[in-house]
Amino acid sequence: MPIRLLPETLVNRIAAGEVVERPAAAVKELVENALDAGARRIDVTLRDGGKALIQVVDDGGGMTADELSLAVERHATSKLPGDDLLNIHTLGFRGEALPSIGAVSRLTITSRQPGSDSAWALTVEGGAKGRPVPAAHPVGTRIEVRDLFYATPARLKFLKTTRTETDHAVDVVQRLAMAHPEVAFTVADEGRTPLRLPAQRGTLNGEDPLLARLGAIMGREFQENALPIDARREGVRLYGHIGLPTLNKNTTAGQYLFVNGRPVRDKLLLGAVRGAYADFLARDRHPLLALFLDIPCEDVDVNVHPAKTEVRFRDQGLVRGLIVGALKHALAGAGHRASTTVGQAALASFRADGARPIPQTAFQWQPQPHAGGGGSWPGITRPTAGQVEAARAFQAPVAAWEGPTAEGSAAAQPAYAPSILADAPHGDMVPGPLSPGLASAVAAMARANADDVPDFPLGIARAQVHQTYIVSQTRDGMVIVDQHAAHERLVYERIKQSMVAQGVKRQMLLIPEVVELEEAAASRLAERSDELAELGLCLESFGTGAVVVREIPALLGAKADIKALVTDIADELAELGDQHALKERLEEVCSSMACHGSVRAGRVLTLGEMDALLREMEATPHSGQCNHGRPTYVELKLADIERLFGRR
Repeated sequence: MPIRLLPETLVNRIAAGEVVERPAAAVKELVENALDAGARRIDVTLRDGGKALIQVVDDGGGMTADELSLAVERHATSKLPGDDLLNIHTLGFRGEALPSIGAVSRLTITSRQPGSDSAWALTVEGGAKGRPVPAAHPVGTRIEVRDLFYATPARLKFLKTTRTETDHAVDVVQRLAMAHPEVAFTVADEGRTPLRLPAQRGTLNGEDPLLARLGAIMGREFQENALPIDARREGVRLYGHIGLPTLNKNTTAGQYLFVNGRPVRDKLLLGAVRGAYADFLARDRHPLLALFLDIPCEDVDVNVHPAKTEVRFRDQGLVRGLIVGALKHALAGAGHRASTTVGQAALASFRADGARPIPQTAFQWQPQPHAGGGGSWPGITRPTAGQVEAARAFQAPVAAWEGPTAEGSAAAQPAYAPSILADAPHGDMVPGPLSPGLASAVAAMARANADDVPDFPLGIARAQVHQTYIVSQTRDGMVIVDQHAAHERLVYERIKQSMVAQGVKRQMLLIPEVVELEEAAASRLAERSDELAELGLCLESFGTGAVVVREIPALLGAKADIKALVTDIADELAELGDQHALKERLEEVCSSMACHGSVRAGRVLTLGEMDALLREMEATPHSGQCNHGRPTYVELKLADIERLFGRR
C-alpha cells in the first residue's frame, strides 16, 4: 500500500484513544483545564457514569470567540510560553484534550471572560467543528460532553458498570482536589453527590487547610494520625502528611503522590516510600500518605506519557534521598506513638461483645405450672439453699484493697463500689445502668486512684494477663501492652544502633562466588562497589558480564543465596538507582534476630520488669509498633471505658 496522510478526523480519534480511554480520563483533562484557568469552584455532573453526559462548570478566566475556535484544534494551547517543553508550569500543555474528546463525542463549549458583554458557544460533533455563536452564561466556562464514544462504539464495550465509571471519575477529581485545597469541588451523578468539597482557606482554629482537605478525602482516621512533612534540599521541597505505621493497608491505594501539583504514579517515589517504612511494616502492608514534591521544571520531565501520570527526574538520587530522609525523620519524631485506630478498634470490639444478650441464669424464673398441675416447672430447676447463699455472697461488697504485697501481687481485690445488681429493681437480675448517686461515688474513687499515678505516657504496670499482656494505669485511662511485640521493637532498635556504631560485620567466603549477569547489570554493580562494601557486600568485576563476590554481611549467615541477592541488587539499581534490596535483606535478618531474642509470650514478669519495659518503650523511637507494623500497645481512655458501662 502506498504511503498516505490520514484524515484529520481519524487522527483525532487515534489521539483520543491515547488521551481518553474512559470517562474519567475526559473528566481529568477538563478539570485540569479549569484549574489552569484559575477557577475557584469546579462542578462536575455525570450521567450514566459519564457515558451519556460529562459536564464541567468553572468560574475561571473564560475564552473569547476566537480562542474557542482555536481551543478545539490539535496542538493549540495557551499554557506553553515559548517552545521549551521543560518550562511547564501548568497541568495541561499538549493541546490534545478538547479536539480528542470532540472527535469521539458531541462536545459543546460555552465560555465568557470577565468584563465581556456576552458568552460564546461552540459545538464539535464527531470531529466536525461548528462556528462560535453568542450565548448566555456567567463568567467562566461550561463544557458538555454528550454520548462519549458514539463515534467509536467499539470503545463502549470495554467500559465497566455505571457505578465503576463514576468511582473512577470521583477518584480523579479527589486527586486533583488534594493538590488544590483552596478550590471547591463537587461531583454529581444521577441525583447523587458522591463528592462535595468546600474550599479550604484556613479556619478560625488555625487548622491546616491541606490537612483538612486530606481528611475530607482520606478520612478522619488519617487526619488524626498524620505526621506533617516539610523538607527542602537543593531547591527541591517535599511537604504533605504521612500516616503512622500502625495505620496501614494491604494495597498502595492510600498513597497519593504529586509532582508540581500533578498526580503521578512513579516507581521511584513509591520505592522511596517503601524504603522509608521498611523498618516499620511487613512487606505486604502499605502506609497511607499524601506527599507533594515541588521541583524546578528543568529538573523533571512531565512529557513522558500521554496521560502525564509518569515523570522522569534528572537527579533521581536527590529525590529519593529527600523522601527517605524526611519520612524517617518524621517517623522518629513520633516516638512511641501508635495510631488512635488501635484503641478505637478495641472499643468497637468491646461494644460488639457487649451487645450480645446476657444468658439467663437458674435464678431467673417465674412460676409457670404445667398442664399437669403438679406444681413443678419443666426445664427450670429451683435454686438450692447453697446456691442462694453463694449468690448473696457474690453480690456483697468486697473488702477494701490493702495495696500490693512485697512480691508484687495484690493482697486482696481492689475495692469496688457496691454491686450494680444492688440498685436493680427487686427480682430483676440483669445488670442495668448505675444510679446517679452510685455512679458519682465510683467516679470519685476512680479519680482518687488516678491521682496517685505518676505522669508517665504509658502509665504504671498493674498486672500481667495470660502471661502475655501488661496492663498499666495512666492518669486518664489504661494501656494494654503486648510484651513480646514491644520487646521485639526494643531489641531491633538496639541491633540497628550497634550496626551504625560498629558497622556491618563481614564474613569472607572460603571460595569466592562468581555471579553471571547481563553486561550492563554487572557494570552497574561494579560502579557502586564502594557503597555496597559499606553494607558488607564486597564484589568486583570478573570479566565481561560477571562479578565475583568475596565477602558478604555476616548477618546473612553461611546459607545465604548469594546469586539471588546480587541479582536482586542489580535489578534494584536498574529500576531505582539504589541498593535497596541489600538493605531490605539485612533489615529482615535483624528483624528475625530481634524476634528470637525478645521476651516471649508466656513468660511471667515482675512489676519491676514490666515498668522497666514501659519506661524503655517511652524512650525508644518507633516503639508503638513492632517490626511488622502491628501495634505494641492499646490505649483506652477512661472516658471511653465509662461509656462502655453507660456512665457517660
